[in-house]
Amino acid sequence: MAFHHVAIATRDLDATHRFYRDVMGFELVKTEVAPAPEGGWARHLFYDTGDGSCLAFWDLHDDPAIPDDFDPSISRGLGLPSWTNHIAFAAADLDALDAVQRRWLDHGYDVLRLDHGWCESIYIDDPNGIAVEFCATTATFTSADRRDAEKLRRAAAPPRAEPPVPEILDASGASAR
Repeated sequence: MAFHHVAIATRDLDATHRFYRDVMGFELVKTEVAPAPEGGWARHLFYDTGDGSCLAFWDLHDDPAIPDDFDPSISRGLGLPSWTNHIAFAAADLDALDAVQRRWLDHGYDVLRLDHGWCESIYIDDPNGIAVEFCATTATFTSADRRDAEKLRRAAAPPRAEPPVPEILDASGASAR
């Protein structure tokens, strides 16, 4: 089942809008403004991610229940590294992944790229401190993969794989694939 939208809060609407419009290439398709249930008011912005599903942002104002200095990073606010709670978008193939990587580099973002063996991913953080990923699946899941996934899920002491070696692409001059 596909997502309709995922909604997260922002403290800097202008930076968030520029990032998701310019860097990510998403189109702002709807904005709602209404009173917030606890008081104050909220703006809810919806960005089409390219397939009709949306990523939405809450721009909160004058709400007594929300501290002015809240941290919109999902992970950092919980004391976790940004990569733990992240938003991953699908890239159709490695060429599409390369195109997003080039776009990010052209917008001045250093890019972390990982080959996980069954998919390749690129990562950056958005202005809210939320990790954003584009991922291209490079292998087909088999029945053996499904059996192994269940076995590892249940294992009290699962074997650890070697971590993938990251490729860090520097926006100031690294060559992209």
